[in-house]
Amino acid sequence: MNQPGMQLSLFESRPSREAFVVRVSARARRLTARVHVGGRVEIVVPRGIGPAAVRDFVRRSSEWIERKVAAMRPSVALEEPVPQEIRFAFGDERFTVDWRRGPARTPREDGARLIVGAADASSARRLLRRWLKRAAHARLGPALLGLAAQHRFEVARVAVRCQRTRWGSCSTRGTISLNASLLFLREPVVRYLFAHELAHLQQMNHSRRFWRLVESLEPDYRSLDRELLAGWRRVPAWVHEG
Repeated sequence: MNQPGMQLSLFESRPSREAFVVRVSARARRLTARVHVGGRVEIVVPRGIGPAAVRDFVRRSSEWIERKVAAMRPSVALEEPVPQEIRFAFGDERFTVDWRRGPARTPREDGARLIVGAADASSARRLLRRWLKRAAHARLGPALLGLAAQHRFEVARVAVRCQRTRWGSCSTRGTISLNASLLFLREPVVRYLFAHELAHLQQMNHSRRFWRLVESLEPDYRSLDRELLAGWRRVPAWVHEG
């Protein structure tokens, strides 16, 4: 149990023998399960915990893990080498992808067309992911700062990443990190995520006071939170492949 990345059986009673990855962490204080985009399961284990305790934890958590795995798997698998079209629910934008085989070139927006140069499909998808982060920063950043100004929140910095387990986060220094994949979600859901992270600027917890603040910013937060949790299925497989 001292080696990170150890492979064990997830559900021993299942013929499919799905696996989870065990990661031993010196910082961990308790057993936790993390489900990444695509359905990969990681069990974070404090040092000194044996395999029997890990398997018992997974069995007790199996229903939650199953629900989370189903939610984190994209509804449409990677069926084509390079997507022919990219649709942003946020802002209601569509881009036709024009992949030109050849030297690598940074994707360029030409109206509703996205031109990408790459020698192979894997390189093209990698360039599209880089473009997605830039596109997200250009669209999500101003929207977040606009909402912050409206409600007099001070945001130190906005960062955009392709995160695999969370939609956003807020640091104690006032940096709000957003997941580029928010572009694939409806605007009301994204605005709720903004409100959630802005509320953390005042309440770095999930106390009753925090949720009252969220509700003052977004009264319909409960239904939007449920939609956000299920939002991973709306993210195309090429965004988080591997």
